[in-house]
Amino acid sequence: MSESGGTLIVTGGGRGIGAATARLAAMRGYAIAVNYAENAATASAVAREIQQENGRAVAIQADISQETEVVQLFETAERTLGRVSALVNNAGITGGFSRLEDLSAATLERVLAVNVTGAMLCAREAVRRMSKRRGGAGGTIVNISSRAAQLGSAGEWIHYAVTKGAIDTLTLGLASEVANEGIRVNAVAPGLVDTDIHAAAGEPGRPQRMAVGIPLGRVGTPEEIAEAVVWLLSPGAAYITGAILSVSGGR
Repeated sequence: MSESGGTLIVTGGGRGIGAATARLAAMRGYAIAVNYAENAATASAVAREIQQENGRAVAIQADISQETEVVQLFETAERTLGRVSALVNNAGITGGFSRLEDLSAATLERVLAVNVTGAMLCAREAVRRMSKRRGGAGGTIVNISSRAAQLGSAGEWIHYAVTKGAIDTLTLGLASEVANEGIRVNAVAPGLVDTDIHAAAGEPGRPQRMAVGIPLGRVGTPEEIAEAVVWLLSPGAAYITGAILSVSGGR
């Protein structure tokens, strides 16, 4: 499938890894649906940047933890930009720093709702549209996992790490389920990346504090993660499905 073969939905596309992925994928020929939950200004800014470079993009609001809003996201993207051929399941929240013993049920429920339920609902809608078994033309899904799924994030955000473990399982299971229906499913597992997710969790300097533990000696950039994501979407990765690609500087 050509990289310019349709519409890419990037959940949480208004900032960080999502925004970098949206920009790079637009350069490779995708029409981009920049999803956001609350911050319309940042998502609209990303869409405008793409449009100014002669790309096609639109910002679409949807809380992906809500089934009806996920369905509306996909319907709006198709109506506005055309056939959905790719999905990047990027939207996620950390729930802030907390030891497990101090974690509230409300925080746990919200993190699970966005990071797991939301990703699964988006993948479901993508499969319904892409699957050749259902009359689709095939497509690609890339889930954004995290090295936290393997490292555990003890003392900081085990709850977040657990949700990323679920993303890994989703990637493996769905890849096998839809492989003969023209859909590839992979994941990228970033390590420490310089985005505002750390500030949102309460410690903006966390990447720099932890950089000493990275074999390459520095934190990553959103653009470096985007390169891996867009490659997995591309025909260059045509024989890859069910892979979880670590992009972590060796950590």
